[in-house]
Amino acid sequence: MGDQPLPKRLRVWSIAAHRGFADALVAGLIPRYREDRFGLARLTLLLPSQRAVRTITEAFVRASGAGLLLPRMAVVGDLDLDETLGPLLDPIGAGAAIPAAVDPTFRLLRLATLLRIELGDEAPGEAALIRQAKGIAQGIGRLLVEGVRIEDMLDEAVIGIAAELSEHWQDATRLFARVFAHWQAELETLGKVDAPERRNRLLDHAALGWKARPPAHPVIAAGVTSASPAVAKLLRVVADLPDGGVILPDLDLALEPEVWDALGSAGGPDGAVFERGDVVTHPQYHLKLLLNRMGIARDEVEPWHRSGLSPARPERSRAISNLFLPPEASAAWVSLEAKDRRLTGVRVMESANPEEEAQSIAILVREALAEPERRVAVVTPDRSLAARVVAHLARWNVVADDTAGRPLPQTAAGRVLLQLAELVAERAAPVPLLALLSHPLVQPGEGRVIWLERVRQLDLILRGPRPGPGLPAIRQRVEEHERRHPGLTEWWSGVEDLLFPLVPLEGEISLDSALIALSEAGEALCGTGLWAQADGRCLAQFVERWREAATSAPTLLASEELPALLRDAMEDVSVRPPYGGHPRLAIYGLLEARMSRADLVICGGVTEGTWPGRPAPDPLLAPPVLRALGIPGADFRIGLSAHDLAAALGAPEVVLSHAQRDATGPVIPSRFLLRIHAMLGDQLRHETRAVELAQALANPAPAPAHPRPHPMPSAEQRKVDIAVTALDRLRGDPYQFYASAILGLRSLDPVDSDPTAAWKGTAVHKILQDWHEAGGVPGQLIPLAEQKFDEMSAHPFMRAMWKPRLIDALHWIEEETDRLAGEGRDVLAIEKKGEMRVDGIRIHGRADRIDKLADGTLAIVDYKTGMPPSGRMVQEGYALQLGLIGMIAVQGGIDGVKGEPARFEYWSLGRNKQRGFGYMDSPVLEGRKKSGLPLDEFLPETERYLREAIARWLLGSEPFTARLNPDLPSYTDYDQLMRLDEWQGREGEGEP
Repeated sequence: MGDQPLPKRLRVWSIAAHRGFADALVAGLIPRYREDRFGLARLTLLLPSQRAVRTITEAFVRASGAGLLLPRMAVVGDLDLDETLGPLLDPIGAGAAIPAAVDPTFRLLRLATLLRIELGDEAPGEAALIRQAKGIAQGIGRLLVEGVRIEDMLDEAVIGIAAELSEHWQDATRLFARVFAHWQAELETLGKVDAPERRNRLLDHAALGWKARPPAHPVIAAGVTSASPAVAKLLRVVADLPDGGVILPDLDLALEPEVWDALGSAGGPDGAVFERGDVVTHPQYHLKLLLNRMGIARDEVEPWHRSGLSPARPERSRAISNLFLPPEASAAWVSLEAKDRRLTGVRVMESANPEEEAQSIAILVREALAEPERRVAVVTPDRSLAARVVAHLARWNVVADDTAGRPLPQTAAGRVLLQLAELVAERAAPVPLLALLSHPLVQPGEGRVIWLERVRQLDLILRGPRPGPGLPAIRQRVEEHERRHPGLTEWWSGVEDLLFPLVPLEGEISLDSALIALSEAGEALCGTGLWAQADGRCLAQFVERWREAATSAPTLLASEELPALLRDAMEDVSVRPPYGGHPRLAIYGLLEARMSRADLVICGGVTEGTWPGRPAPDPLLAPPVLRALGIPGADFRIGLSAHDLAAALGAPEVVLSHAQRDATGPVIPSRFLLRIHAMLGDQLRHETRAVELAQALANPAPAPAHPRPHPMPSAEQRKVDIAVTALDRLRGDPYQFYASAILGLRSLDPVDSDPTAAWKGTAVHKILQDWHEAGGVPGQLIPLAEQKFDEMSAHPFMRAMWKPRLIDALHWIEEETDRLAGEGRDVLAIEKKGEMRVDGIRIHGRADRIDKLADGTLAIVDYKTGMPPSGRMVQEGYALQLGLIGMIAVQGGIDGVKGEPARFEYWSLGRNKQRGFGYMDSPVLEGRKKSGLPLDEFLPETERYLREAIARWLLGSEPFTARLNPDLPSYTDYDQLMRLDEWQGREGEGEP
């Protein structure tokens, strides 16, 4: 071809995969239409999406040289990208006879309402209902795109096929048809149409107008691959224009005719519907469907010769064509010549896991960008992998933007709205409350440091089991700790003012009022900065769109469903970054990568289920029904994924990357990758260097084994008090005593945790103390316990599991105390503090209970929520609390208590031998007991163990060795501090 205008006999062209669509297109357009510098300006390009407009514009800039006027570029509108038609095809006023499109959010809410009416009592909650309505909306959209109406579902052939299906599919089909019919009737009342229907009418309007009055200027449709009937009709008109044409991407003109025919005949004169034997997973299938619907044979398509420099060799296209042969035709691989299976410049990279894969890809990108003018594209449908690559590149100050965007719930602004919704749903539970108050957007500016300090204080007082529901319960907890944190109550009052819009959101709420309240609370917490960035602007549009729709289509839901509903809705909103990334690097999703151009293309996440993705069958319409209606099945998407990979393989240098496993377990390489392995065999090149570098970065030289800790504090630091509960810890695990008593470290309960053993013990002691101080009247303990439990915690686990057992045990304590009182035993002291000095060291503690026996001697009682220490532990000196309390009592260290202890008892609230709860045990060796200490030796032995421990660790110089007696049961509070897992079982390896 020369530089003359396009010959009239040529209407449809194809640009091969190995040539790079954008650059080859521009290289052919410029000499044909440049003329006197205004020729290109008179040209109109129909492109599939705004992304394609940007890609073609960049190609014109690269090829312009001295500069030129760009052609007019109009967007046909990519349905997969949710893009609308450009103004050329949807001009103001031209669609006067075409009704306006209904708002998609309004449609979703109305479909949910219609679905609720149809399901009746079987309807799920509102969040699940809208999720089902979304499936119906997508099904309706698929039908409308293909030109299918509700009347077509009443065709005898379709009804006959549906009648042969299982009962489940018949019910689902009838449900879909009823909702579809009701929705169409409602649209007629509103005077509107669905967006796909309006798009079809506008495309038909443009096709009819151009057919009747051809434009005076040239029109070229380039890169449009949508095979919908309306698009095919428009492209056929463009191909028939006197100065028009259609340029298809990657149409395989060299594919054998018998293979081309075997792909299927849907859309053609002899095959209007999709047959079961159609090879819909082939990358050329959707292009054949488009040509069939255009009424054009493949023989009428010619190659686009004007290309400039080809970025890859033509052999690559033959190899790609052979690579994707259908199963039967792929038997020809065994006889292929080397030149027909050569994928020069293509490498496969296999890594162990997604983290290693991301690091390897980042290394390849960094090395490529070091070469001047080299462009790199990372293409992956796995957005988490893309995020990892972006993070790794940031380590080297390479700014990369994921052009597929991030889902709105994963952005900072989106998280604010969701955390507010979670706060409403969980009635101000501690975890969502603290997450919200510490969010990076909350309280920006100079006061944020003080704000975060108050949030940390609130975090400390909310640890442990959950307080009661609602903000008043949080206020009560805050007021209880005002002395410890002065000013916290006043600060919390300010927080309540900020969260005031959320107060009415309880029980059944309306969606529009909920969105208004969440927005007001979000702006009160974050200021206008909540809406300032790209994610904030997307959030504002989302809230306004859903609020208007919920006002027009009133929706009621339970407050507990609000987070799930909003999260599902926000997942469909992608926040795409503004400009500002590296100019020679792009990270694409599959849709965004179409028509892109790069010198190095890295395809990441090439595994089964990711590329291609798992087919998502229609939940309501069975595949046979869809085929009868002329709708391709779910496997049609696999063919599009194959086409995307085939286009990527046309780049000069390609790396196909996959990991051996993902977060859930081992994965299978993509079927496309397995085909490459099978066809190329030994010719396949592997990328190993980047993986080795990634492993080196992630696996530094191992650190030497950490020795068992044995701190040696100074003599002055050793002289600390000993609590009666700490002597056992000192003798069994000196390091824990060192961390607790000398360093003063205390473990913190998790926020909103299950009731711990320590919490249970504190609760029981408080209940028993209040009961005894009230007189210990039989029959009053259980009502008091019920009241205290209701006040102390609203934790569901405590209510359902622990509380009933504890009530039974407290009932036993009440009966046992009453029985012993009948024998002349009186309660002398409850929760009494006491102390004594031994060898200059203060020993202090609290006695759970001390009784006075009938003969004037004392009984020392220790309440246990679980199993008490065994007699053997007492005998070996690792359970000395009762003995120490007895020593303090003998020395008069407890006010109002004086006498000789004669009994030492554990009152356990655990399960007894009768399968009930509550029993008594004693560490004293008596009766048939085989372990323990005789009564006359109990206090002397306790004193001996005490003085020995004081001499060794507090007054001596013995190190506080971690896990000195590893066989003893021990607390785990300080295991991380002592780095237990790094040395346990390897003692001595790293010790000096």
